[in-house]
Amino acid sequence: MATIEFSSINQMSKSLKPFALKLTKDAEEANDLLQETMLKAFTNRDKFTEGTNLKAWLYTIMKNTFITNYQRLVRRNTFIDTTDNLHYINSVEHANDNLAYSEFMMNDISKAIDSLDEVYRAPFIMHYRGFKYHEIAEKLKIPIGTVKNRIHIARKELKDQLVQYQHK
Repeated sequence: MATIEFSSINQMSKSLKPFALKLTKDAEEANDLLQETMLKAFTNRDKFTEGTNLKAWLYTIMKNTFITNYQRLVRRNTFIDTTDNLHYINSVEHANDNLAYSEFMMNDISKAIDSLDEVYRAPFIMHYRGFKYHEIAEKLKIPIGTVKNRIHIARKELKDQLVQYQHK
């Protein structure tokens, strides 16, 4: 590269600055990236081919420098567990429940359903098992509106009895 052509790099640094800002999103980091790009361009000036686009060459150096720095930062911030046991100590997302809570809850739900009046319990259990409203009405020989009302009342009573399991 000719010395005269390379001296125009200082003028091109002004057009590289917005690209550096776009990549880093920080003025100081952009200045560092720009300086590192210029240093690499100067030290590798013998690799520049005469007659090619100098500006594109500088943009490529800047982009590659940014990517390399980013990958280095990611590697530095990556935690690798080198212990033999590879345990997740005090990690909530990897905790296993012993299912005791769900067993207590199912027992309470069963007791609450058993405590319902038979008038409400029968249509509720049938609906829970997948029967349609009209099938329940036919089987119990009651109007469909009564079926809906009894299921609604059963749900309301169960909700009142199982208030401790409501999500807050």
